[in-house]
Amino acid sequence: MKLLFDQNLSPWLCRTLADCFPGAVHVREVGLIEAADGTIWQYAARHGFTIVTKDADFRQRSFLQGHPPKIVWVRLGNCSTKAVEALLRSRSRDIEEFFQDDQKSFLALS
Repeated sequence: MKLLFDQNLSPWLCRTLADCFPGAVHVREVGLIEAADGTIWQYAARHGFTIVTKDADFRQRSFLQGHPPKIVWVRLGNCSTKAVEALLRSRSRDIEEFFQDDQKSFLALS
């Protein structure tokens, strides 16, 4: 499972969650730190990534366009990176099942 963390999430999540999500990358690592959502969307689709984001715009795009890419929407509001890490770690099984399901394109986590 390949995760691409959006610019609104800390790049440190890739390292702290490496045991659950090996190979996860941040948009900063692939030269997309200031890219528009459409560019990130296209990159993720071309390279087989699931986008992890707090941005509701990706939720809308997912409903309109379907997948690929798949979207994991973190609905925690203003919170610490540790809180995001804890959520993703506690829901890693749900994320894995979502990734494997060819019918689903969107997963909201809170």
